[in-house]
Amino acid sequence: MNKLAVITGGTKGIGKATVLKFLSQGFDVISCSRNLTELENLSNEFTSNFSGQKFFYLQADLSNKSDIAQFIKFIKDIGRPIDVLVNNAGLFIPGTVHSEDDGNLELMIETNLYSAYYLTRGLIESMKTKKSGHIFTMCSVASIQAYENGGSYSVSKFALLGFTKALREEMKPFGIKVTSVLPGATLTASWEGVDLPSSRFIKAGDIASTIYGAYTLSDSAVVEEILVRPQLGDI
Repeated sequence: MNKLAVITGGTKGIGKATVLKFLSQGFDVISCSRNLTELENLSNEFTSNFSGQKFFYLQADLSNKSDIAQFIKFIKDIGRPIDVLVNNAGLFIPGTVHSEDDGNLELMIETNLYSAYYLTRGLIESMKTKKSGHIFTMCSVASIQAYENGGSYSVSKFALLGFTKALREEMKPFGIKVTSVLPGATLTASWEGVDLPSSRFIKAGDIASTIYGAYTLSDSAVVEEILVRPQLGDI
């Protein structure tokens, strides 16, 4: 039986690239998105390219706690042990702490932090039972360095890094690896309309490859943090 990866936010950018990477390495994948049409299109694309792997999906908005619970049930009903969890679902709304719209902080905390927190809590017991597994959280350079117009996004990503560090310590006795992924400017929908050449950005596939590379280390080693920046520096 193929190994199984759960990768949230799998229809675009880093999420889609990571789903593609794990499918190409023989994994079955479970994913979710708020957009059902994008999930269906993705399923058709992957089914035609990976005959030996399965792609399971559910429409879910992981900023919503009830949707997280439904996604957890969907995963558990499949009845398979989880080898990899990639908490990738996220949202970026530009703004400044002192002037951004009311509700921005709550929405980005719910999407960027609470989704990872509650999904991990809902799935981690099976990993603890089998004493193996690898959990990745999609943090950001904004997790360690505030920047102009970052606002509550940076607040949420700082918190996500803190969550990941705490989880890393807690999971040591259970043989579960925990890795924070901190990408710099990556060529995704968040940067649409920016007047910069694509060569100035990290490719989403590069992030996916670093995640998979970290996963392939022996049981005695773990990459705690992956920090990737554009070659010419931050944007």
